[in-house]
Amino acid sequence: MPVTSSGERLADTGPALRTGSLGTADIAFFVVSAAAPLTVMAGVAPLAVLLGGIGAPVGYLLAGVTLTVFAVGFTAMSRHVRGGGAFYAYITRGLGRGAGMGAALLALVGYNGMEIGVYGLLGTATQDTVHALTGTGIPWLPVSLAGLLLIGYGGYRSIDFGAKLLGVLLVAETGILVLLAAGVLIEGGAHGLSLASFAPEHVFVPGLAVVLAFAFAAFTGFESTVIYRREARDPARTVPRATYAAVGFLGLFYAFVVWIAIQAYGDAEVVAAAGGDPAGLFFAAITTYVGAWAADLMHVLIVTSVLASLLAFHNAINRYGLALAEEGVLPKALARVHPRHGSPYVAGLAQSVLGAIVVLAFAAAGADPYGQLLLWVNTPGMLGLMALQLLAAVAVPLYFRRIRHQEGVLRTLVAPLVAAVLLTAALGLVVTHLAEFTGASTTVNTVLAALVPAVFLAGLLLARRLRRRRPDVYQRFAAEPAADADAG
Repeated sequence: MPVTSSGERLADTGPALRTGSLGTADIAFFVVSAAAPLTVMAGVAPLAVLLGGIGAPVGYLLAGVTLTVFAVGFTAMSRHVRGGGAFYAYITRGLGRGAGMGAALLALVGYNGMEIGVYGLLGTATQDTVHALTGTGIPWLPVSLAGLLLIGYGGYRSIDFGAKLLGVLLVAETGILVLLAAGVLIEGGAHGLSLASFAPEHVFVPGLAVVLAFAFAAFTGFESTVIYRREARDPARTVPRATYAAVGFLGLFYAFVVWIAIQAYGDAEVVAAAGGDPAGLFFAAITTYVGAWAADLMHVLIVTSVLASLLAFHNAINRYGLALAEEGVLPKALARVHPRHGSPYVAGLAQSVLGAIVVLAFAAAGADPYGQLLLWVNTPGMLGLMALQLLAAVAVPLYFRRIRHQEGVLRTLVAPLVAAVLLTAALGLVVTHLAEFTGASTTVNTVLAALVPAVFLAGLLLARRLRRRRPDVYQRFAAEPAADADAG
């Protein structure tokens, strides 16, 4: 919905997003699906065990606790900020329009990076699945392009269609991991169930830093709950509940599943097993404890897990594009909403075209779809979203200092400051361990990390340009509606 320079909302002039469409579970499905739990566990957790030892489950718990602390201030602010700009709106209210514009560009790059790179993973995951099931090979590029079309269609349809689809896919991918857990628990693991993973001598080891870096990356995108505020039922309650539900579920589920994988092999044997065949760790475990048919099913569900993640990020990107188009920062055409589906379909089409360009460019260059398309495009996206979390944590106490409110000091000051310190440490861990993520050279990793401050600086320069040449757009950027002021 357009806004005036004073921050007041104008009357609707065309189709709008479907308000009241999403409940707590629907929003949580979007967020948890974006994290792709099955893909994270089967594809990344074995590396966490290999590098961090049997204390790896605690790394996921620590990451979950940190992001829960962040959510305390973040959700408190969500009750007062009613716009559709999510991160950039929050950062603007606390740190000003310049920082908000930098955050807006960083959010676009971050979410696009997290989504577009995954088309490389879709191609390789499908290749692996087809080879595992039939013994034949297929090219990755047609699979990735077909995925682009499928995800574009999902974003074109209504948001409740996407929520229902993601709900089904999420239940399926978590269900196969629960099936593995049941098999391991019933059999008592390789040598009986052990809690050694939670003993301090196994947690506080040199590899803990790497485990924490992997763990924080596994939560990327959980904060996107606020993006769906305009489509949520009773957003003041629904959005915070969905945020806590998503981060709580991910933290506990990740830790539990990694512990289960350790029990499947035994405390003394699992690191060697992860080193021998990290990609096959979970498949071998489920074959042993459940059956070969379950391993085949897991292969298929990894593909659907990737598709669910793509659709969740695609929907988030579309709503960022819609909000920025309504503000006048992006072309006005991107603000069009489908008259029947209530979806930001033009923004979705633009995002799909961008994805196709990037995928085809990497293919034309002969790049590896996993080692380069996925990891090189995902990495700046992941770093960008972590930087936005940090900026949002800093913005919370500054925002509450300026408004009248009835929130407690724990939510508005203590928790955000603690979260800022913890997120700074987390971001530092990830940056200093980029080589473990990308497998690339120091030069490549430096460029990937440098993209984040470069994009933020570009946003600052854009804000300066708009303030001088288009002051009306600058003034209404993330403008505070009258309802927000009243809420304070």
